[in-house]
Amino acid sequence: MTIKDKLAAQRIYMLLGALFITSLVVSNLIFQKFFYWHPFNIEIFGTNLFEISVGILPYPVTFLITDLISEIYGKKRANDIVVTGIFASIFSLSIVFVSNAVPATSWSPVTDSMFSTVFGNTALAVFASMLAYLFAQFIDIQIYHFWKRLTKGKHLWLRNNFSTFSSQFVDTLTILVLLCSFGIIEWNKFQGLLIAGFLFKAIIAACDTPFLYLGVYLFKRRFNLKVNEEIELL
Repeated sequence: MTIKDKLAAQRIYMLLGALFITSLVVSNLIFQKFFYWHPFNIEIFGTNLFEISVGILPYPVTFLITDLISEIYGKKRANDIVVTGIFASIFSLSIVFVSNAVPATSWSPVTDSMFSTVFGNTALAVFASMLAYLFAQFIDIQIYHFWKRLTKGKHLWLRNNFSTFSSQFVDTLTILVLLCSFGIIEWNKFQGLLIAGFLFKAIIAACDTPFLYLGVYLFKRRFNLKVNEEIELL
C-alpha cells in the first residue's frame, strides 16, 4: 500500500473509533429508559418479550464496528478501540459525577432531583456496563479471530454471528447480574430481561451481517486487499 492509502485507512479507522466510542458512551447515559417493542405479544417470566432498555439500541453498532476493525485492521487494533472505549466511559462518568454534585440554581430548568433521577444511578450503571462490556468485547474479538483462523479468512457470516451471539449473551448476563445486585433492577425481572435483551441483540446482530459484508467489500475494493489480508497502519 502507498503512504496515501495508509493515511486514508488511518482516517477511516479514526472515524470508526469515534462512532464506536459515541455509541458506547451514549448507551451508558440513556440506559434507565425502558421501552416495549411489540411485534409479538409474548410474556416470559413476567416480562414482555421485548421490554428492554433503550441503552441496548446503540450497542449492536459497537459490535459491528469491532468486527469490521478486526476483519480489516486486525486483532490488536480492535483491542485498542475497546480499551479506548473504557477510558471514554470513565471520563464521561467523572463528568456526570461532578455535574450531579454541584447544586442547581433556583431558576435552573433541570432541578437537582430531576437530574439525579435521570443520572443518579449512572455511576453504578457505567461501572456495571464497563465490566460487562469489557468481558463481552474481548470475548467477541477472541472468538472472531478464532473462527477467522479456522476458516482461513472465509465464511465471514460465520465468525461475525458466532462471535457476536456469544459476546452479546455474556454482555446481557453480566450487566443484569450487576444491576440487580446494585438494586437498580429488581431480581424478579432478571430472567425475562435476560431473554428479551439477548433475543433482541441476536436479531439485530443477524441483521447487521449484510452491513459487515458491505463494509468489508468496500474496504477490499478501495485498498485492493486479498482474502485474509489486513491493513497495517502507520
